[in-house]
Parts: sequence; C-alpha cells; structure tokens
Amino acid sequence: MKKTLIFFISLTLLLPFISGCAALLAGSAGAGTVAYIRGELQANAEADLEKAVSASNKAITNLQFIKVSEQTDKLASKIICRNAQDKKITITLKKITDNSTEVSIRVGMFGDQTLSLTLLDEINKEL
Repeated sequence: MKKTLIFFISLTLLLPFISGCAALLAGSAGAGTVAYIRGELQANAEADLEKAVSASNKAITNLQFIKVSEQTDKLASKIICRNAQDKKITITLKKITDNSTEVSIRVGMFGDQTLSLTLLDEINKEL
C-alpha cells in the first residue's frame, strides 16, 4: 500500500516534466542540439545575425516558398513565408552573441516538426 502511494505521488510530481509536445533532437545538419517545443523548433546557429538572415532567405528561395514579409534590425529578424500548401511559416532570428544566433521556426498555429527540420537543414546548408 505504501509503495503504491509513493508511486502515484512520484508520478504526479513528474507528470509536468513528461507531458506536452517536447522533443530534443541531436545533430540536425550540424546545428548541435535542436529542441522542438509546443510546435516551435529552436536551435542555435554558429553565425552572426546578418549571415543567418541571408541563409534563411536563401533557404526560402531554395525550397520555393513565397516570402510574405521581413522585419530586421541589428538584434533580431522575423521572416514570414508560405509554402505550396499555404501554410504560414515564421522564422525568428535573435542575436545571442556576435557569432551566434537563435533560430526559431513555427509552421502554422500548431507546428510541423518535419517541415521545420527540413527548413532548418536548408538554412544550415547555406551558413
């Protein structure tokens, strides 16, 4: 009885850490650790912001997505595009250091892990 109670208490305490849509993916085309959390793919690129923005734009062109808008300043960039299925794809880039940029990719409202990884791989090829 006591062991069963301890088991359920432990399970209850661990539940927030194991529920939801979270996945860690190692080594996506040289990107190091990549996290896919609640529909958004997050990775760090070993490049300055300007180079990461350029690589993102080339990746969009390579994949034949339609660029809708781009807002860029010295610290961040937000690029919105659409694919052939008319899914909205948002790429957010944030400067971490002079040689490192955070890359976040969201496809639609709920995310698409496969499409996000394909886009990240294409961005990394252009870096």
